[in-house]
Amino acid sequence: MKLYQVAHARAGDKGDTSDITVIAYRAEDYDLLERQLTPARVKDHFAGMVHGNVTRYELPQLGALKFVLENALSGGVTVSLALDIHGKSLGSLMLDLELGNDTRDGDS
Repeated sequence: MKLYQVAHARAGDKGDTSDITVIAYRAEDYDLLERQLTPARVKDHFAGMVHGNVTRYELPQLGALKFVLENALSGGVTVSLALDIHGKSLGSLMLDLELGNDTRDGDS
């Protein structure tokens, strides 16, 4: 199952840092996101694009996880020649992450 089936995302930037917040559509899917979306897994998903740390902040009251991806925007808006200098498309790329067999309500 792809992440976009259980969540949506918002992305932003500050300099060379991108932040992506993943928000569960249903409150009962937050635990699945919390288990599956580790900083290591997110960094692996963005291999070759994110050259710094990935930090996760948990917002259970919102059913959301916020990820801060350092060194992810080719230097940032003022120096990058990348097509998406603000990193807005990284939210869509995040939603393409394949979730493991740990699906909702224990179903596979």
